[in-house]
Amino acid sequence: MAEEYKIDETVDITSVVCPVTFVKTKVALEELDDGQILSVHMNDGEPVQNVPRSVKDEGHEILKLIDNEDGTYDLIVRKRGE
Repeated sequence: MAEEYKIDETVDITSVVCPVTFVKTKVALEELDDGQILSVHMNDGEPVQNVPRSVKDEGHEILKLIDNEDGTYDLIVRKRGE
């Protein structure tokens, strides 16, 4: 049974390239309160390789990476305190 999360905010970074992908993700996370959940819609390739790692390095919790099977992914992240 899949875990369900209440998504507080969604950011679509499919139209931007690295490193702007992480910058947009970081800005979206900064606007959330601790414990809130962000969904990041991104393309396969560099974003999928780099954004989850960078988010984790910032101390946030990766809840799930969903393969949409159309060349895009949704990364579900819980914001953790500074």
